[in-house]
Amino acid sequence: MKRLWDISPPVDARAPVFPGDTPYRQRWTATIGPGVPVNVSAVELSPHVGAHADAPLHYDPAGAAAGALELEPYLGPCRVIHALGVRPLVRVSHLRHALHELPPRILVRTYPQAPLDRFDEALCAFAPETIEHLADLGVRLVGIDTASIDPASSKTLDSHQVIRRRGLRVLENLVLDEVAEGDYELIALPLKWIGADASPVRAVLRAL
Repeated sequence: MKRLWDISPPVDARAPVFPGDTPYRQRWTATIGPGVPVNVSAVELSPHVGAHADAPLHYDPAGAAAGALELEPYLGPCRVIHALGVRPLVRVSHLRHALHELPPRILVRTYPQAPLDRFDEALCAFAPETIEHLADLGVRLVGIDTASIDPASSKTLDSHQVIRRRGLRVLENLVLDEVAEGDYELIALPLKWIGADASPVRAVLRAL
């Protein structure tokens, strides 16, 4: 069997969220006992908790919701590129060493170790011109190991707007700590949440 790398962070009540967003909450609506054969839980969360795919509706009032996303961008050959310690923006110069003969999906690792128990206000994001350059090279999906492809304080979401205009797809909150630079198969399918602005994914990489 080909090796798998699970690049999804754990999701529970400790999972970090953007300040003001809805954290993960779980309660039990049924527990195994006399006359009750199963455990059943109810869950409340933002669709941006954990590894997730932004839908165009997240940054475009007329954009498609998660349930309408085509699956092809989230499945297939991808390249993991390291830009460790880069702050505040990933620029083309940080990626240039790995931009030859690109597959249509790239994931960028910026953390030596991803913070799984706190929100990083100083998260690394993409410079919008980097997204433009990747789109020019034929990239259809970009992913990053931070909570956003834009700075946490941004109100204009310049990189998201490039994604909108160029028709790319995005994955955020990945965990790439154990993944070497190189080419893999990405599997990160969004759920068919019909009206949602994003969807959780169980993101994995598989050896080619």
